Amino acid sequence: MPPVIELRDISRTYSSGEVQVRAVCGVSLAIQAGEFVAIMGASGSGKSTMMNTLGCLDRPTGGTYLLDGIDVSKLNRDELADIRNQKIGFVFQGFNLLSRTSAIENVELPMLYSHKHLSARKLRAKALAALEIVSLADRSGHYPNQLSGGQQQRVAIARALCNEPSLLLADEPTGNLDTRTSIEIMGVFQKLNDQGITIIMVTHELDIARYTRRTVVMRDGRVVDDTPVRERLVASEELQRLQQAHQAVHLTQ
Repeated sequence: MPPVIELRDISRTYSSGEVQVRAVCGVSLAIQAGEFVAIMGASGSGKSTMMNTLGCLDRPTGGTYLLDGIDVSKLNRDELADIRNQKIGFVFQGFNLLSRTSAIENVELPMLYSHKHLSARKLRAKALAALEIVSLADRSGHYPNQLSGGQQQRVAIARALCNEPSLLLADEPTGNLDTRTSIEIMGVFQKLNDQGITIIMVTHELDIARYTRRTVVMRDGRVVDDTPVRERLVASEELQRLQQAHQAVHLTQ
C-alpha cells in the first residue's frame, strides 16, 4: 500500500537579504496510513518548516512531495487550499479559537468552506458529533473564555476533525498545557489514532513524544534519527498513575 506521505529529497531555502538560509536539506521520508509520528528537534532544526510543508502551507524549493499519491509540490494556490480543506486537519499550540464564537460555532467554521455545502442542520449535527468525539458535547454552547485550556484544545481538535481528514497535523499541541491536561490531550490523539487517523505532531518534549509510535529527529534541516517508540506511554495508564500519586500525597498530609 502506498504511503500517505512521501517526501523525496525535499529542500526549502529562504532568502534573508543576500543570505540564503537552508531550512530543510534533502529530506526523504515516508509515512504510512495509521501512523502516529512525532517530529522533534531544537529551535532552527527545520521541524516547523517541515510541518508547514506537510500541511501544504509552504512550498518546497526542491524535491517532490506526494500526499495520497498526488504531487502537491506542483499544485497552484487554490488547489493547495482544496487539499488542506479536504485531507488535512490542523491543531495548533495556541488553539486559535474565535473568542466571540461558541465552541460548536468554532467547530462549524471549516465546514463553511467545504465544497459539500451542508445545510445548517447538518453543519450543527456534524459539529456536535466532532465535539462528542473529544468528550465536550456538553460544553458546545460555551465560549472560549468559559473553557479551560484543555477544553479549548479539545474544541480545536474537534474543529480539525469536522471535515473528516485522513491526516491530522499538530504543532506543539500541549505547549500551553499543564502535565495532567497534556496527558489528557495525548489520550485524545491516541484514541483518534486507534480509529485509523494518521497523526503527525511537532513537539520538543521527550515525554510527549513517547505517546506516539515513531519519532523523527531533525537537526540542521536534516533527519538524523527515525525510530519506533520503545516503551510507549498510554495516556489512560499515566492518568491513573497521576491520580494514585495525588491520592498518596493527600493521605500523607
